[in-house]
Amino acid sequence: MTTLFGFYQAIGPALSLLVVLTFVLAGTVKGVIGLGLPTVAMGLLGLAMSPAQAAALLIVPSTVTNLWQLAAGGHLRALLRRLWPMQLMIFIGTLLGSVWLGIDSGAWAAHALGAALLVYALYGLCHPGLHLAPRHERWLGPLCGLVTGIITAATGVFVIPAVPYLQALGLHREQMVQALGLSFTVSTLALAVGLAGQGALGGEALGASLVVLIPALLGMWLGQCLRQRISAVLFKRCFFIGLALLGAHLALNG
Repeated sequence: MTTLFGFYQAIGPALSLLVVLTFVLAGTVKGVIGLGLPTVAMGLLGLAMSPAQAAALLIVPSTVTNLWQLAAGGHLRALLRRLWPMQLMIFIGTLLGSVWLGIDSGAWAAHALGAALLVYALYGLCHPGLHLAPRHERWLGPLCGLVTGIITAATGVFVIPAVPYLQALGLHREQMVQALGLSFTVSTLALAVGLAGQGALGGEALGASLVVLIPALLGMWLGQCLRQRISAVLFKRCFFIGLALLGAHLALNG
């Protein structure tokens, strides 16, 4: 019990409430648009704690929700055959980045987190509609995986450039949802290994992450209910605008 709640006893009730509400909101965003839980969690928690602490908190809810997303649909075998070089380089890039950079508590980490959020938000708002010719997948997939892994290790955000790359492949909706689940699962597990190697993912941190699985799942259920009642396109636009503002704040002020 001490392992589960020790982290929250240390940070106090106000910050603990912020953590719970953040994961409810992050889960709601994922429930509506199919992604965004780690991005929202890292962005909001980055305002109040170090990126390393925030990244450790998202390990369990991100793993469980992404495995849930990965299990939906029947395209996993085909996606693995097509995307394994990218996924392998995500894992390797994250481990190399953890050794080279790591998510430390310095001001640069918060600025890097903000920059990653801002780039992703601007891409989401502009959505240039990229299309990748199949002949380029052999070299561009591993390169995008390596860069994604390094950015993941430095910021805890694993959407750039993985999401634009996957969207450029022309997958249909069910394949895309499962491909995102695959990429995010690999990124989360690699991040967990990197954090453990830095001593930032001990028993207390894992216990704290397990606790926020409940608000994250509650948020996903709320998001799935909302998805039937609101415009997903409008919601996504508002999400990216808010993310751009949050990313700009962190990038400028740390």
